[in-house]
Amino acid sequence: MTSEQVEEQGPPRDHVPGQRGTDAAAAESGEGYQRGLGGRQIQMIAIGGAIGTGLFLGAGKAITKAGPSLILAYVVAGTVIYFIMRALGELLMYRPVSGSFSEYAREFLGPYFGFVTGWTYWLFWVVTGITEVTAAATYMNYWWDIKPWISALVFTIALYCINLISVKLFGELEFWFSMVKVTAIIGMILIGLGVITLGFSEAGDTASFSNLWSHDGFFPKGVGGTLMTLQIVMFAFLAVELVGVTAGEATDPKKALPRAIKTVPWRIALFYIGSLIVILSVVSWTVFDAGTSPFVAAFQKIGIPAGAGIVNFVVLTAALSSCNSGMYSTGRMLRDLALNGQGPKVFTRLSRAGLPILGTTFSAALMMFGVWINYEWPTKAFDYVVSFATISGMWAWIMILASQIRYRAKADRGELPQSEFKAPGAPYTSWFGLAFIGMVIVLMGFDKDARVSLYVAPIWAVLLTVAYFVLKARTPNVFKTGTPTS
Repeated sequence: MTSEQVEEQGPPRDHVPGQRGTDAAAAESGEGYQRGLGGRQIQMIAIGGAIGTGLFLGAGKAITKAGPSLILAYVVAGTVIYFIMRALGELLMYRPVSGSFSEYAREFLGPYFGFVTGWTYWLFWVVTGITEVTAAATYMNYWWDIKPWISALVFTIALYCINLISVKLFGELEFWFSMVKVTAIIGMILIGLGVITLGFSEAGDTASFSNLWSHDGFFPKGVGGTLMTLQIVMFAFLAVELVGVTAGEATDPKKALPRAIKTVPWRIALFYIGSLIVILSVVSWTVFDAGTSPFVAAFQKIGIPAGAGIVNFVVLTAALSSCNSGMYSTGRMLRDLALNGQGPKVFTRLSRAGLPILGTTFSAALMMFGVWINYEWPTKAFDYVVSFATISGMWAWIMILASQIRYRAKADRGELPQSEFKAPGAPYTSWFGLAFIGMVIVLMGFDKDARVSLYVAPIWAVLLTVAYFVLKARTPNVFKTGTPTS
């Protein structure tokens, strides 16, 4: 079987006559969606997925825990992220489909893992959308005294409408959201380098690369302190895999997706490692505190009065970008589940523009309900749900790596065609990635702030397992073939 046939027919499965509907074929080939995302948009979606509030805000807390050695944590974690993205790229070139993570888990690990992955990734983006639109409403209060629920309502409705018009409009909006973030970081790096090398501004007298080691060394909190920041670092990278969801709607996935994935190393080197090196050289790590954005602190030290406002605007766009991505991905995940008989059939419907209108509507409604709960009952129970985002995002990475390992083994045996975009060093790099993620999950158990994720995840796993076996008992043919009955 050629790679072209694989794209058209999907993976080899035990065929049962009369049980492969047209929607199932669409799920495997990507048919039904309109390929409206160009290479320029996919590039920026890939870049934007790696730049979020985890960098602009979360890095402050990580700096207080590890000092300059946080740079090393980003180097190691960024390398693992590259392994994950190359593994995803290999799978995408084997079979580019919109429901990528759950589709690959279903094919190579079994229907149970496809079911769990699809619903988990869907919930990940619903929860993320709730938290990000709530955060965006809070950021608006920096300039205007607007009731948060009003801002949240306006943002949610606006992004929902955009996602129902066309996938091209979604891509264009995401392009400009990402452009704002990229411009801010590059501007900060250039200004910081100017302060360090030329000595201008209020920070010129103390700015120096020696700040990276002159205040109790490069590891001021020890190696243990650096290790304990890994969960914060990995959280900052969540959503980098979103480019895989665009596979079914890319105008030329064979070219656009590999190009986007190949940029991962320099994106991490520039936006994370580069910006941290400059910021920690301009401002000593001892100045930061957990509640302050390192970008705000750097702007203030340099003497740019509008610095706080600039960062607030950038973080606002980052939050809206994340919510926009959530609107996009949840509809696709629900449709993929429905096409495979693992979700309500109503979610298989597409609008005339080729958009999963009902899946997106259902997810947006849950996001609105979550915002209302957040403002009416800001209890610990809600915090437990929000904490689920980190562990569920890493589950998608685990499935990508495990699926790539199984795919490579089958391809090497000649059972499947080889991918045109092989992951270098795989499957060893994939095994290393799995071990690293496992270590991060263990470390989360030692952090009181992150430990809550490990309490919520088993509850969700039990609920999904029960739902799986109930569905399997009612429609056993679905899980024999991986496709819905007609």
